[in-house]
Order: sequence, then structure tokens, then C-alpha cells
Amino acid sequence: MKLFNSLTRKKEEFKPMDPNDVKMYSCGPTVYNYFHIGNARPFIVFDVLRRYMEYRGYTVKFVQNFTDIDDKVINKANEEGVTYKDIAEKYIEEYFVDAKGLGIHPATIHPKATENIDAIIEIVSTLIEKGYAYESEGDVYFRALKFKDYGKLSKQPLEDLVAGARISVGEKKEDATDFALWKAAKPGEPYWESPWGKGRPGWHIECSAMANRYLGKTIDIHSGGVDLTFPHHENEIAQSEAANGCQFANYWLHNAFLNIDNKKMSKSLGNFFTVRDAAGVYGYEAIRFFMLSAHYRSPINYSQESLEQAKSALERLHNADNNLDFIMKNGDDAALDDAQKEILAGFDKYREKFIDAMDDDINTADAIAAIFELVRDVNTALTANGTKAFAKECKDRIHELCDVLGLIREAEEENLDAEVEAMIEKRQAARKEKNFAEADRIRDELKAMGIVLEDTPQGVKWHKA
Repeated sequence: MKLFNSLTRKKEEFKPMDPNDVKMYSCGPTVYNYFHIGNARPFIVFDVLRRYMEYRGYTVKFVQNFTDIDDKVINKANEEGVTYKDIAEKYIEEYFVDAKGLGIHPATIHPKATENIDAIIEIVSTLIEKGYAYESEGDVYFRALKFKDYGKLSKQPLEDLVAGARISVGEKKEDATDFALWKAAKPGEPYWESPWGKGRPGWHIECSAMANRYLGKTIDIHSGGVDLTFPHHENEIAQSEAANGCQFANYWLHNAFLNIDNKKMSKSLGNFFTVRDAAGVYGYEAIRFFMLSAHYRSPINYSQESLEQAKSALERLHNADNNLDFIMKNGDDAALDDAQKEILAGFDKYREKFIDAMDDDINTADAIAAIFELVRDVNTALTANGTKAFAKECKDRIHELCDVLGLIREAEEENLDAEVEAMIEKRQAARKEKNFAEADRIRDELKAMGIVLEDTPQGVKWHKA
């Protein structure tokens, strides 16, 4: 398996420190609002990376944090007249609603910054002791230029970093490139006691402290959006390696930007919206499919057309799956014959194509193509092989691959399936009683729900329009 390492700018063979276990950290949301459509891309992509590693036999310890104390959280709390904790807890709950809708598995651990203040204070103290950090009127800053490898992730020349650095009003830093590890409390702000007085952690330090606490000094993979490369991830490397004296992460993975109608997402452009907004129009699974339809390192353009295409493609998968369910329920009970076994053996090439694609830096676009080739051949084979056993084998092969990508999540459809089946039974009963008006009414009602009925020799089939 090869992954593109942002640190070396090349694809590398993935070799975890432990041959069976993977330690992975991914930056989570700042919880002051519903997360936006751009956030969804890293959450989905690195959920798939984790799923695929588990599919290949690794045990993955996956940590994704919640930034629950931050200027944005405090400002939101002040706007609404509540505490920072009220805001954070509300939007952590809302995160899990959207994450579940998108098929994102919960992390092994979801630590919060405010629950790790002791670990943050410990690492800041270590950096001060080693001369990499200093206190200034209750603030603590990291001496960026003292860390000799500063800039190694973003590949920015040191002179550019120096030229672009600024000192904001109220900051008393030794150098413009220095960044905050601990912030002295302002009047009315939440705070924690520390050796430097009342204050709260800076943004960058929380990830170093939590990765160190839950995964150790060196981790296998650190991931996030490309927008986090500098300064966030660059600063994580500097403070972690300065404190611990060893490499922080062996592989750095970054997904590319998501554009909206070929423009960068921005509140000023009015094209900034949440996953909750988009899911209300297209559904969660269409968003997930769309995000995986391009390679994660390629920019992707979100538009009405692209989401409609994603919905249509998903319908092909669901229709194939529903057809298999129908045959498994109503088909012939005969055991698999030699011809069917030979056909099934021929399907193995699609698993191999899928694995080859995923082993090549998580190429989900080609992996999806392999799934659709399998579905095409399954549909063709079913015309002459309508047995329950054959349909089940086909379904198992499709779901084996779709499960890695988090597609065709049947559990979410169970309530709808039961409702549709009940209405079909009522329609069949009406037809037997020659109550054709009622039968037609039910058919029309189902049609309005986007359900198409098809009469077959085995009975009535249905699928989404």
C-alpha cells in the first residue's frame, strides 16, 4: 500500500511502526456551528482510509479531536447569551448527527481540548524548560525559528515565513514568527489555572498534547485538509518534536480543496453552507459518494449538477442491491451449480482491481469504477441465474467492497423498506378484491414517494425512481 506523504512530497510504501496496529490522528472540528461542506471531505476521506486499513487486517487506533474552546466558540456563546460549554456540547451532538448521516464511523477516541488541559500545560512547561517557549505577560509563545526544521512540511522558505509574519495588537512576542501556546484570559472569558496565570490553550498545542497522550510521541499517520498544512500542522510538528526529541508523524496526508461552482468557498461570496443544508436537498449518502468520486488529492467542484450525478450513480447501486434482495426473497431455492460458481470466481478480478486502486494512495475514484463494473456483470449474470443462493453470493461481493467506502448503508433504509412493503401488500390485496381504484391510488402514492413498481413472474418489485 502506497500513500502520498506530504512531508516528503512523494508516494511511499506504508509501513506502520507496529506491523498489525496503526496509530492515526486526524484534526476534528471547532464546535461552534454545524460543520460545513468543506469539512466533510477530510472527515469522509480519512474515514475511508481507516476502513480500508481495517479491511486489510490492521487494528487502527484513530483519534479525532474536538476544539471546544476557541475564539469562535466564545464569540458564539456571547452572541447567544450562553456559556462556551453550552455551545460546544450542542455542536458536538450535531456533529455526530451529520457524521452518522454521512456514514462516518466514530473515532476510537474523540478527545476535547478542555478535558486535556493538564496534558497541554505539561507539554508547554516542557517547551519552556527546553528553551523553545517563553512566557510574556501571561501568554506563552513558541520560538519558531529556534526549531531548525521549521517549514519542513509546508516547504516554505524561512525568509518567506519571516516576511509574512506579523505581530497582532496586544501580542508581546520576541519575534513575529512566534506563535501562541497559551493565552492569558481576557475579562469575561473562560479560563484555567496554569503556572503562567489564568488562561486557555492556543489552537495548535491541543493536537500535540492529545496525540501524545492517546497515541504516543510518534504516530503513524496525521491527516487533515490541505488548508491546515500551514500554520497548524507545521506548528504541531515544531512543538511536538521540540518537546519529545523525536519525529511526530511518519506520514502526513492532506486532501485538496473543495470549490463551490468553481469558486473557493467563502462567506463573502455567499457560497458557504453546511452539510446539514446540503443533505436536506441531496441526502447524506449522495454527499459521501460525491466526495469519493474524485481522488482525495485532487480539487473537487461541488455543484448542483455534480450532486445530481452522484444521486443517479447511487440509485444504480441501490437498484442493483434491491434487485438482489428481491431474488433472495422470491427466487429459486436451487443450490449453486458449477456454471454459477465459475461466474462468481470470475468476479474476483473486481476485488483485485478495487484493492489495486485503494493501495495506490486511496484512489477511491478507480475503486468506485471497479464496483460499477462488478454491478454491471452481476446484472447481466442474474438474467439467467435467478436463484437465491447466487443472488446472495453476488450481494456479498458487492457489499464487501461498498462497505469499505461506506456506501449502500441498508440500515438507514429499513423503515422505508417496511413501509413500502406494507403498501405493496395492501395494493395486492386490493387487486385480489378487484378494488382497482384503491390499487391505483396506492400505486400513485408510491410514485409520489419516488417508488416505482414492476410486476414480474416472481411478484412485485420496487425501486426508487
